[in-house]
Amino acid sequence: MTPEVPLVEIRNATIWRGSTCVFENLDLEIQQHERVAIVGPNGSGKTTLLKAINRELYPVAAPRSVFRILGRDAWNVWELRKHVGIVSQDLQQRYTQTTTALEVVVSGFHSSIGIHGTLADRVDKNQVEAAHRTLEDLGIGALARTPLKHMSTGQQRRCILARALVHNPRTLILDEPTAGLDFAASFDYLDRVRRLASAGRNIIVVTHHLNEIPPEIDRVVLLRDGHVVADGGKQEVLTEELLSEVYATTIRVIEIDGYYLAYPGKNAKT
Repeated sequence: MTPEVPLVEIRNATIWRGSTCVFENLDLEIQQHERVAIVGPNGSGKTTLLKAINRELYPVAAPRSVFRILGRDAWNVWELRKHVGIVSQDLQQRYTQTTTALEVVVSGFHSSIGIHGTLADRVDKNQVEAAHRTLEDLGIGALARTPLKHMSTGQQRRCILARALVHNPRTLILDEPTAGLDFAASFDYLDRVRRLASAGRNIIVVTHHLNEIPPEIDRVVLLRDGHVVADGGKQEVLTEELLSEVYATTIRVIEIDGYYLAYPGKNAKT
């Protein structure tokens, strides 16, 4: 039996973002069946790593350097979306407020931001039907023709999730999934993510908020200043000692019903 190739295989990779070298000699491997959280403070490299996995950034070409997604060095971005779906607040904010839910989801087939100009001629009946089904699955089918400006932030985020799911990818990457959402929308969104995980989706959450990590995720990669500080099970990595060191402030941690919550320690900086 042929062994399964890793979802992400990174060896000795150097990655720049603009004029800044964010990662140097990075090593990281994520298997297809894994559910992983990538955690770290602002500036630790989370967004750069996500953009590299998403093929928005590429590592420096060098001998013995490897950066493969599903065993391949190069991907057509449209083809990659069939395997890996991306959900982020940044993507949500790139849509104009007049874009409808249906247009958001259909644009996922074309890796575009909305459906404009000649692109509209490439939209077919199957894509529209799939978009309607996905919106229905996420409980917002009635909003198909509604512009984003008439939706709550939580409903807009579900549109972006539908955009990623319309391809039926095996893996979802969620970048700070509850950013900008109130309690009700956050809890609803996390519940939907849990259901997707329980249904067999692989989930990668990129965040600096521990409460965004659903109980179904069992591996945590902790970043600081472009380096992997720790990589292992939640109980091993999400400790008060490690988090306090990485975030440079005293952090207390509590686990409730599979969720980890962080709160200030007595000596936390003000």
